Amino acid sequence: MEPSCVQATMAMLDVSKKTSSISRSVAVERKNLITVCRFSVKTLLEKYTAEPIDDSSEEFINFAAVLEHILSHGFTGSGSWFDGQRSYWDFIRLACGKVQNSCISSIENMENISTSRAKGRAWIRVALMEKRLSEYISTALRDSRTTRRFYGDGAIMLREEATVLTGMLIGLGAIDFSFCLKGEALDGKSSAVIDYTPYLKFTQSYDYLSDDDDDRRSIDSSTSDDSVPEHPYVPLVTDEESWANKCRKMEQRFKIVYAQKGYLEELVRLRESQLTNVETENKELNARLVELEEQSQQEKRELEAIVLELQEQLVQHGTQNGFTWNQKGFYLEPKRVMLWGKVENPY
Repeated sequence: MEPSCVQATMAMLDVSKKTSSISRSVAVERKNLITVCRFSVKTLLEKYTAEPIDDSSEEFINFAAVLEHILSHGFTGSGSWFDGQRSYWDFIRLACGKVQNSCISSIENMENISTSRAKGRAWIRVALMEKRLSEYISTALRDSRTTRRFYGDGAIMLREEATVLTGMLIGLGAIDFSFCLKGEALDGKSSAVIDYTPYLKFTQSYDYLSDDDDDRRSIDSSTSDDSVPEHPYVPLVTDEESWANKCRKMEQRFKIVYAQKGYLEELVRLRESQLTNVETENKELNARLVELEEQSQQEKRELEAIVLELQEQLVQHGTQNGFTWNQKGFYLEPKRVMLWGKVENPY
């Protein structure tokens, strides 16, 4: 008995180790994808100038690959074996089907796009051009039942990282995109590949460091004054070049902030317009409610009058046929008549 117990214990330990290793791998994968997505969004914002971004931009190609990996993370699909190859598009199509003025139906009816993966890539591009990518994903996440149908445990779409994702994508509304929904960019035969090298440079170069606390990289200050330079990759530049670089960075940052400001102002105007429409609709509904209440009271009064009239008719009819009326109802007064020598009650 003892060897068998030892073997069972060892087997349970092996299973628990494998389970913990798998869960750790999934957690690390989620963290990596969200971090790379943050870098890719930041790179797009820094890349953007006055010209729209299209499929020729390497920054966008990498962002699209990262987003596709995130939407495909933990994807299990929903359906039987004869449904064919499925992708995150099938989830988006169902979860966002009720979004007003959405692009779902138009993408579904595209003749030059047949595969599910290609339709998903077309949806990403159209949603970016509409500046509604974050809205679509937020709406899909609110449909928790559909989300659980398409994603397994540990998927990004079922974790808190999904909320972080929607927050990151809001900033893309400040960028103008222009895409052609044809060609190799929408080819759904092969999966997208993420290029991590730009983001490795991102963490090593001062050119990409931001003033934001989330992206600030602390430098070890414990070294002495006669030690090696803190960053060996920083080239020696003159003061003029340094100031010129700072001016260019400030100008670029100003353009980004200005574009975001314009987008937020437009968003505020849109929300104010929607609020005005809702208030107008609310007033109309309140007026309609008052009208229905008055109509209901009028109908109630008419019904009460009809009931009183019927009661009077019943009282008159009952009195003629030997009934008396009191507060509890009609009562039959006994009338006895002689019929064939017997006393009978005619009623």
